[in-house]
Amino acid sequence: MRYYSTNKQAPFATLHEAVVKGLASDRGLYMPETIKHLPPSFFDTIDRLSFQEIAYTVAEAFFGDDVPSSDLRHIVYDTLSFDCPVVRVTDNIYSLELFHGPTLAFKDVGARFMARLLQYFIRQEGSGQVNVLVATSGDTGSAVANGFLGVDGIHVYVLYPKGKVSPIQECQFTTLGRNITAIEVDGVFDDCQRLVKQAFLDEELNAHLRLTSANSINVARFLPQAFYYFNAYARMKELGLADELVMCVPSGNFGNITAGLFGAEMGLPMKRFIAANNANDIFYNYLQTGLYEPKASIPTLANAMDVGDPSNFARVYDLYGGSHERITSYISGATYSDEQIRETMRSCYASTGYVLDPHGACGFRALSEQLAPGEVGVFCETAHPAKFKEKVDEILSIDIAIPERLAAFMRGTKEREPMTRQFDDFKAYLLKEAKS
Repeated sequence: MRYYSTNKQAPFATLHEAVVKGLASDRGLYMPETIKHLPPSFFDTIDRLSFQEIAYTVAEAFFGDDVPSSDLRHIVYDTLSFDCPVVRVTDNIYSLELFHGPTLAFKDVGARFMARLLQYFIRQEGSGQVNVLVATSGDTGSAVANGFLGVDGIHVYVLYPKGKVSPIQECQFTTLGRNITAIEVDGVFDDCQRLVKQAFLDEELNAHLRLTSANSINVARFLPQAFYYFNAYARMKELGLADELVMCVPSGNFGNITAGLFGAEMGLPMKRFIAANNANDIFYNYLQTGLYEPKASIPTLANAMDVGDPSNFARVYDLYGGSHERITSYISGATYSDEQIRETMRSCYASTGYVLDPHGACGFRALSEQLAPGEVGVFCETAHPAKFKEKVDEILSIDIAIPERLAAFMRGTKEREPMTRQFDDFKAYLLKEAKS
């Protein structure tokens, strides 16, 4: 499979090149040249397949031209050492719980897959160290750091905005040591993302360091997230509820929903998608006006979605040929204030006993407001609510238990490198690291 850039100015790349480079030379995001349509027979029997069996079939369509089947099967099965179950919340709304992995967040799937695929390519090359740069507004950093922890030949630098991730999230990537370095940036997530993108395009840096990204700009991070949309469909089909299925995705940098849209292009029978935003409403406004106008991100209760210029909008735009009409015919939007998120968490808990995290609350509320008669909705519950314990406890007046996996992180010693938002400072730091 060849991969092209969304900016159409860079040469085609192999999967190996696209994964190791992360970002195309023209600053575009890599896209697969073709999207294979899965046969009807797969969907006829999908409800009788396990999550791993489903994921392997999807992975083979994406990566089977480039990775031998036995190696790909091992990567997929090793990645998915946990389940992503669908749980009933109301009669017509179900939660796709994506927090049963090592760091209790949806990004465990993409991060673990990418770590294993990148290691596979590095072993093929037999070459030196690869340096992974990842910007995080919360869960990406912990998922990537833990997915790559101890992997030979790879060093990870996690850039996060000072004071703008939850204490538990911060512990998950600042206490690991070994081949993981946390960099605390005096700014917002967009500053972290900008530093990462500039690093990829700096000739001097790339002459001294092999750089790649583990953000959803990397094809090996975002494409595997399609696995759990197919699994959600299968589990809902088991229940006889898949005929009018609407998927709602809490959205920040839009890698998660883009993976679902790729699944739909492969034949996944989702009726439509909803992108649920917090107060960072750039995509929502695009749906209303046809104008994409990035702006500075706003800090919110649902901090992992605090993105003012979502990178993966370029992929959504490209996937639908730049047609606003096609995009709005299949994707609707929603945007919620912090107070609306609080209200939703309280009302859901009071009426159902289900504890939403602030991000999942956006998805649940959007389905509650937008489902038509006869439709059934599934929203992504993207992180365990205990990762936002202070907020959840205060809003719901409860004392949510911290799973042992999270508690173990909190007992560690935090280590991080302070950094300004200036690229020259970040570049100087990386060059110093290259010499050490």
